[in-house]
Amino acid sequence: MTATTDTPRRLQIEAVASELFRERGYAATSVRDIAQALNLQGGSLYAHMASKEDVLWSIVIRAADRFNNEVGPIAADSARTPADRLRDMIRAHVGVVTATQKDAAVFLHEWRFLSADRRAEMSARRDAYEALFRSVISQGIDAGEFRAVDPRLTSMAILSALNGIPTWYSPTGDLTPTQIADQHADLFLHALQTHGG
Repeated sequence: MTATTDTPRRLQIEAVASELFRERGYAATSVRDIAQALNLQGGSLYAHMASKEDVLWSIVIRAADRFNNEVGPIAADSARTPADRLRDMIRAHVGVVTATQKDAAVFLHEWRFLSADRRAEMSARRDAYEALFRSVISQGIDAGEFRAVDPRLTSMAILSALNGIPTWYSPTGDLTPTQIADQHADLFLHALQTHGG
């Protein structure tokens, strides 16, 4: 039986794998590459993981959970206006992609290498996450806060922009995560709102 996913060695393996998957891509990264980065023999990795795909799955699930845990409660807070919720959802999403940049990049770009069943499960989770944004945008339209846009197209446009951040964000860059989040939120809210808001 393999070790649980929260052992220190397993977390080290996942951290190294996340970096390699992001830099080289999942398909171009071998178990041997991961082992070499940890100064281990390739075979000894299997004491901590069943397969390379299991490591990818752990990274992807962890990232999906983080996005949902940060954004889901904001989307569900019906006591707040749709505009306020959408602004904070954008901020929360940017917070995740900048705080967990490697995992986020792997989640966003490498999940398609999962096996069919896992890929279907992750696709459903991604669709449900996008639906959080779509629902809040629809509520904003119904409340007269937002223009009559296509909620699905608009939510996909917002997430496409936000999901590009891990490819260029640098912790030593000119903009902080908060500044990046606020500028994206300002841009999209200005485009959506029926007045200066």
